[in-house]
Amino acid sequence: MSADPPPEIVVTGGRGGLARAITARFREGGWSIAAPGREELDVTDGRAVADYLAGRRPALLVCNAGVIRDAPLARLDPGDWRHVVEVNFHGARRCAAAVLPGMVRRGAGHIIFISSRSALHPPAGQSAYAAAKAALLGLTRDLAAEAGPHGIRVNAVLPGFLETPMTARVTRARRDAVRAEHTLDRLNTPEAAARFIWHLHHELPHTSAQVFQLDSRAG
Repeated sequence: MSADPPPEIVVTGGRGGLARAITARFREGGWSIAAPGREELDVTDGRAVADYLAGRRPALLVCNAGVIRDAPLARLDPGDWRHVVEVNFHGARRCAAAVLPGMVRRGAGHIIFISSRSALHPPAGQSAYAAAKAALLGLTRDLAAEAGPHGIRVNAVLPGFLETPMTARVTRARRDAVRAEHTLDRLNTPEAAARFIWHLHHELPHTSAQVFQLDSRAG
């Protein structure tokens, strides 16, 4: 009798610091890993998303691909606005829509959207990113209600400000100011966020439609 194949996790934005930590944690747990970077999977391209996910059976999809283009709204290039919303919101929506039919047929599955505290408390000049990440929270709750009867869970994780390539261009002064907002006076880490995602998937099987903020900022 052949052994069952290992469960598969798909993590979009797979070259980022958080994605690397997530895939490392799940690889330790014996999972099959698919963590495409932008070169392998452009989430703004509907055909590319459909083709990439067509032959996969992920037990867990983590929609992690994201970009930031910060500027005051009046000075934000319309193309930058569209790109931020396309990657952060529509890209996640496309990936979720692509895996849902298979999850429905199997009667099980879990989708985790990586949102941001900016969805709830956006800093000045981050309107596009905040709007896209806030839209993910609405999608989380709506999709959880829609897919729950089929045994599918949907949750959102707000990992906090992490030291990753995406935040490497943030000035030291801004990084220090963000850290000062934390009641513990320290930032979250990709590894800690990855451990939470592992815990959410494996140890909280009855949890769906929830938003989890992982740092120590109040509110």
